[in-house]
Amino acid sequence: MRELTIQKNDANQRLDKFLFKYLANAPQSLIYKGIRKGRIKVNGKKSDIAYKLQLGDKLELYLNDEIFEKSVGHSERSEETLRFFASLKMTLDIVYEDENILIANKPAGLLVHEDTNEKRHTLINYINAYLYQKGEYRPEAEHSFTPALCHRIDRNTAGLVIAAKSAEALRVINDKIKHREIDKFYLAKVIGKILPSSGKLTHYLFKDSKQNRVYVYDNSKIGTQKAVSRYKTIKSDDKNSLIEVELISGRTHQIRAQFSHIGHPLAGDGKYGGGRGYQQLLAYKLVFNFTTPAGDLEYLRGLTIEVK
Repeated sequence: MRELTIQKNDANQRLDKFLFKYLANAPQSLIYKGIRKGRIKVNGKKSDIAYKLQLGDKLELYLNDEIFEKSVGHSERSEETLRFFASLKMTLDIVYEDENILIANKPAGLLVHEDTNEKRHTLINYINAYLYQKGEYRPEAEHSFTPALCHRIDRNTAGLVIAAKSAEALRVINDKIKHREIDKFYLAKVIGKILPSSGKLTHYLFKDSKQNRVYVYDNSKIGTQKAVSRYKTIKSDDKNSLIEVELISGRTHQIRAQFSHIGHPLAGDGKYGGGRGYQQLLAYKLVFNFTTPAGDLEYLRGLTIEVK
């Protein structure tokens, strides 16, 4: 048997969702059975799977010890993981930070999350190591939460990425991104002179996960997603244009694919026809344009963060 006390970052989530994170490798069927049979209790009583956990709730998990040994995902961080966070050397360009969120300026070439080839040097690892080393993130005190990125940008795109330090901040920022209450602006160097010099692009993108690229269509087709971008030219000549792009939707490779489709690929973007190197794309500005209540993050309303 194991007993847990629900902390701030565990609260306000369903019992089953919390357990899926805490017992990360356990079969979901085992967790559901444990709740249904009363082997998992809340405050000494049998509970419903959809019960919303409250700060201070006591959970009693009457499960076999081997389940905890094999399945606990967050709170029992291995010594190896803690040593990794303690020793990771990093260059982290933080452009904004408060008790709830952190905004980093990611360099081109750095992954935001690990992949099959890179497990160590990622933006989220750098952020977690930074918070751990300054004492703000204590993995051993958390049951289900790890500081997390609220959105992502491509490996070879530079610019601003928001990370949440708490579960509530993650919930609010994700909600604001979903409902387009955080405006994202990019600077891009594209090949050729764009005419008209400003406008709105509306296309339909099909993502090919195997090739890690998207295909652009002028009309909706089965499997496509609508992509909308606004742009304006800052300066140009006959060879190149520097443009500002506002993402109205957020799709994989959206800017790269759309501008290639209209005959103006990003300079340096080999995948979409712009030559070799890093694509010349910078996520340079975020505007917290909240139109609905933001809870603990209400103070961010109207804030603009920009890479100078």
